[in-house]
Amino acid sequence: MAKLTLGVDIGGTNLRVGVVQDKKVIHEQRFPADFSSICKQHAPAIALQEILRISLSALQQAMKQYPDVNGIGMGFPGFIDPVAGHVVQSPNLPGLRHVDIAGELSRLIGLPVAMENDALVAAFGEFLLLPQAPRSMVYIGLGTGVGGGFIHAAKPYPGDHGIAMEVGHLITEPKGRLCGCGNHGCLEQYAAAPGVSQSYHQATGESLSAQDIAERAAQGGSAALDAYALAGRHLGLAIAHLAKILDPEVVLIGGGMSQAWSYFSPALFRQLHEDSIPVLRDKIDVRVSNSSDQAGIIGAAHLVNH
Repeated sequence: MAKLTLGVDIGGTNLRVGVVQDKKVIHEQRFPADFSSICKQHAPAIALQEILRISLSALQQAMKQYPDVNGIGMGFPGFIDPVAGHVVQSPNLPGLRHVDIAGELSRLIGLPVAMENDALVAAFGEFLLLPQAPRSMVYIGLGTGVGGGFIHAAKPYPGDHGIAMEVGHLITEPKGRLCGCGNHGCLEQYAAAPGVSQSYHQATGESLSAQDIAERAAQGGSAALDAYALAGRHLGLAIAHLAKILDPEVVLIGGGMSQAWSYFSPALFRQLHEDSIPVLRDKIDVRVSNSSDQAGIIGAAHLVNH
């Protein structure tokens, strides 16, 4: 019987724990866990203890039902030191700096705990779920932001400082929209869901979610189609630059906003073709993810064996 591991995927307001056997989630539970609000409302030391308390409780509940698990992997929103495994900083969890969450949980629960950036973990899960493993893969996740991960030689690549593949902060529009990182014109200001909403608002004066805009695009609304085409152009430019640096076999687009693939992919492919080095033109396999939303759990669980 294949070993059981726990995979933990931390989202905006919840924590998902899955029991993973090989590449299949055989049991999943969700727990309320708004770590961002906790960090904003409490001093760092108190916030850390609360994060540990919530995480430990969730893990213990899963282990009561599956006591044979042999390790735990976690996808965490932040920059993770690739050597020590510490959370160096988390832009979305203010005040959380240089803390060893994985080490503390391992000590409390008595099992090895591996931790990596949540986007890189999702990339690893997406890679594992592909029917045929590519030699290398770039993953771009589109949601409230734009995350990314690079898989090379079947291993997730965090970079020497734990911040590799911050794709959302590639500048694709010099002097463009102000980004939360402090720069102007970052990819996620155009290709993430809030960026699509902003593009639509600028054109129409109307405030809608990216999902509502997709519904209007399905009905042929020109402003909605334009907003998604703009997202596609920025993605195509970013992928062209990534290909010049990494030369991956596959670029996989996932995340919640990837469901609007048919509305932004034509512009993406046109821009990618235009901005690619001629020798690479049309050689990078860019596709949309067909996996379930469990890639983060599966990728996290498989950190234990890497």
